[in-house]
Amino acid sequence: MVCVWIVTSYLSLETEFHSARAVQLLLSFVSICFLSSGEIACMAICSSSYSTIMAFCFLEELQWAFAASYDTTSINLASRPYAFLEFDNAIQKVKHRFNYMSGSATKVSWEKVEEELRLQPPVQLKLEDAELMNGMANGGHAGVHVEVAPAYRMQRVTPLGILSLVLNIMCGALNLIRGVHLAEHSFQEDYEGIGNVVAFFLPFLACVFQCYLYLYYSSTRKVKTFVLFFSVCLCNIYLYGLRNLWQIAFHIGVASLSSYQILTRQLMEKQPDCGV
Repeated sequence: MVCVWIVTSYLSLETEFHSARAVQLLLSFVSICFLSSGEIACMAICSSSYSTIMAFCFLEELQWAFAASYDTTSINLASRPYAFLEFDNAIQKVKHRFNYMSGSATKVSWEKVEEELRLQPPVQLKLEDAELMNGMANGGHAGVHVEVAPAYRMQRVTPLGILSLVLNIMCGALNLIRGVHLAEHSFQEDYEGIGNVVAFFLPFLACVFQCYLYLYYSSTRKVKTFVLFFSVCLCNIYLYGLRNLWQIAFHIGVASLSSYQILTRQLMEKQPDCGV
């Protein structure tokens, strides 16, 4: 997929530079023919032994078929699956005609394309030229490889998930308020309560990260979830005395619910690629 995109982008660039309708990229065992007309461009990959004229005849008829079936309104209003999928029938018909028929219409098309190619031969390229020019067209860094990060979509947020978020925010706010209040007294009077201040701030941060892990996908979310859960448990146990057993149980229960929601919210199943 990546190689085809590089070749296509370069052939488009080459066509623009040379003002040529036809471009042909010659590889070891295959040749890639590219034909453009106005806003429509077609590409065909065929065997290196296949006739160049026949390949461009195929692309010529393909352009005519697409132009005849192109409906601007339906295309602009289309959502997946795209309306372009209907054009696959036209592609199959043209392929069948070129593979199994040799009528007068094909002969006329052959003669027309042969005359056009004689007057304006296709720009012929090699893979080395395409690699060089593609790098120059992208800022002159031919050796730089750019990767696109995959986009992950999570399942819908459930009512129980919303409840866990609300409770998490509430627990985080309580931890922050208690931590700030305790920090004021600790720094004014003595430094013995710094451990308690840290024990309040760590659960606050854990609540924030639990909300993040529930809303956004992370490849290591299981490990992060368990680390955050045990941090909340240890900090609340450490705070025994400043909090009673019911308060500790409440905070640990909210952390348990949030951890469960994080681990059970899965990625959406990948939809079949309906693009053309």
